[in-house]
Amino acid sequence: MKQINSPFQNKNILITGGLGFIGSNLARKLVALEANLLLVDSLIPEYGGNLYNIAGIEDKVRVNISDVRDEHSMRYLVQGQDYLFNLAGQTSHMDSMSDPYTDLEINCRAQLSILEACRKYNPEIKVIFASTRQIYGKPDYLPVDEKHLLRPVDVNGINKMAGEWYHILYNNVYGLQACALRLTNTYGPRMRVKDARQTFLGLWIRLLIESKPFEVWDGEQLRDFTYVDDAIDALLLAAIKNEANGMIFNVGEEKAISLKTLADLLIALNGAGAYQIRTFPQDRKRIDVGDYYADHRLISNLLGWQPKTPLSEGLCQTLAFYHSHLQDYL
Repeated sequence: MKQINSPFQNKNILITGGLGFIGSNLARKLVALEANLLLVDSLIPEYGGNLYNIAGIEDKVRVNISDVRDEHSMRYLVQGQDYLFNLAGQTSHMDSMSDPYTDLEINCRAQLSILEACRKYNPEIKVIFASTRQIYGKPDYLPVDEKHLLRPVDVNGINKMAGEWYHILYNNVYGLQACALRLTNTYGPRMRVKDARQTFLGLWIRLLIESKPFEVWDGEQLRDFTYVDDAIDALLLAAIKNEANGMIFNVGEEKAISLKTLADLLIALNGAGAYQIRTFPQDRKRIDVGDYYADHRLISNLLGWQPKTPLSEGLCQTLAFYHSHLQDYL
């Protein structure tokens, strides 16, 4: 992406959730683009931050161990920044149902506090918010475009929807440059694999590498997947393009795959493995969205983004990473 080399050189960039999966991969890209990086992460064990994620670039970034719920810290940290990639969040749908108040604090109230800090202490900053396809709920049609009704099926989806719209509101009312990207099943190196809090695919990969069978629920559901490098390209384009201000974009892939076919592909690429087809656990079935894949034509037409990494290639790279580094993620 040669067009983004110049805009980030020597720019001050804050990444919330910077030690997490997407945040750390984004940090590696921005280090290569010679940006000045400040990574903020709470390192709360349940939320995916891992210091190993910045192995090799530790001396090229600054790290602040802080919680986005701490509005006094955020007031200080946003000052002097040119860009804020706002990636911190609670991602577990099940955790949001068992502990809705924590999800509310992180995905909703903290987002409002961050935006207030930007409005008051750094109104020139550009904010790129990582939203989620979860806020659509069960699709009425496929592929899902940005005009689809928002109908979240769990507490996490409702709070992420509110957090997203706070960003758009502050763009529209206060002139604070902000946009939101609805990410879809992002996967790749450095994703959480010790449990399914971030993505079921991470757990599948861990069990494969441990030579243990994994469970596929139902198996016929269709999903799309976005390799982390492609998601980062979308985030960076949204940062540098003024056309993105006030906009919401789907970041996904219209080439859907059934979960059973995905499981077969993973095993073939790994060269070994086994899975069992199970019925959906009842507590998860209540908040499942069924088939989903995204229509990404809006970001393609407006910003020029296209997913570049074929699923088989992305899975190969992910498997290779965890064959070498699994112990650092358990």
